[in-house]
Amino acid sequence: MPARSDSSAAPADRAVANDYDSFAEAYTAETEANLINGYYARPAILDLAGDVAGRRILDVGCGSGPMFAALRERGAIVTGMDSSTKMLELARQRLGASAALHLAELGNLLPFADGAFDDVIASLVLHYLEDWTGPLAELRRVLTPGGRLIASVDHPFASQLQAGPGADYFATRKWSFQWTLGGQSALMSFWHRPLHAMTDAFTAAGFRVAVISEPPPAPGARELFPDELADKSAFLCFLFFVLEAV
Repeated sequence: MPARSDSSAAPADRAVANDYDSFAEAYTAETEANLINGYYARPAILDLAGDVAGRRILDVGCGSGPMFAALRERGAIVTGMDSSTKMLELARQRLGASAALHLAELGNLLPFADGAFDDVIASLVLHYLEDWTGPLAELRRVLTPGGRLIASVDHPFASQLQAGPGADYFATRKWSFQWTLGGQSALMSFWHRPLHAMTDAFTAAGFRVAVISEPPPAPGARELFPDELADKSAFLCFLFFVLEAV
């Protein structure tokens, strides 16, 4: 799931981290059409996915369903999963009673057969996890041979800047901040890892790195968000991958 809003550094033990049930409505409202999610993260994933008509797609960390809806509109056969009960309730409201939605957590055995999907979308999900070994093995298992894992994570250079001077770029380390959305405050925690650690993990799990992307915002973003974008052709935020199951 993911996104950014007003934030400030905060100790990681002050509250339960990443409790999306506690601010699902505020998160959904904030990220529906904002710059970071509505005009950057989701459009970039959809561009990388290309023509998805008829493809069986698993949307991991589907949240309240905006990516699911966009993929379905493009003709994909979509299944969503999320670890937040409240997010899935909102997704059901958006997508309808017939939508295939599952309460599941990446890192556990997923409730899907081997080779069940042509593509897996994992948009802003993996950076919540310290260990990628088991989760990537499960995503590879549920993909058909030649299928794609299309993923986005915090850009490691951006999370390095968040850490401040002296932080070890090459260490896999936790970082946290306090997020304020719609007047609600939530503790968010993520794992920084250097680029080579990401690509090594993908390769070890049986993926071939086909694309690494640092895309510009979607068309129309500059007109809607002139102050944020100013004269930037792109901005440093997330890193996007297309990985092929081999």
